[in-house]
Amino acid sequence: MSFVRQLARLRVPLGFVFGGVVLYLAHPTWRSLVAGTVVGFIGEGIRFWAAGHLEKSREVTRSGPYRFTRHPLYAGSSIMALGVAFGTASWSVLLLVALYMGATITAAIRTEEAFLRERFGDEYDAYAQSRAPAVDRAFSMERAWRNREYRAMSGLAAAIALLAAKAAWF
Repeated sequence: MSFVRQLARLRVPLGFVFGGVVLYLAHPTWRSLVAGTVVGFIGEGIRFWAAGHLEKSREVTRSGPYRFTRHPLYAGSSIMALGVAFGTASWSVLLLVALYMGATITAAIRTEEAFLRERFGDEYDAYAQSRAPAVDRAFSMERAWRNREYRAMSGLAAAIALLAAKAAWF
């Protein structure tokens, strides 16, 4: 297995390790926490919208935010991570989060695009080159649930709660 694929597969477990380091280095204030929470919720909103349109591994999804970007889940995750970094009020955390997200999201995108190209061929290439027409499909809460978006929501809530606890105790 290539390093890129391995990094893509390990991004969630590595995220827990990085999360512990982030919490240790964090110096949250109530002001930084509010700003970070707002940014984090924007990122989660993008992810939620995307998850309600995504038919993972069944099709090249071209509705909802997929009309505008090939990777709205990763864009939302990056914005969520930025929100958490803002919440920590730490430049070192911001740098660490940027490095972690840059490496793991890039690896995930490369791995995912290779899979989609292999699975859907010309259909994915047309979408990637903005030649495929958008699809009108309504957002589905059931689809968002099936895509387990509640896990990202829970992660964001836990990060905010831990930073709030640190702000309150220190």
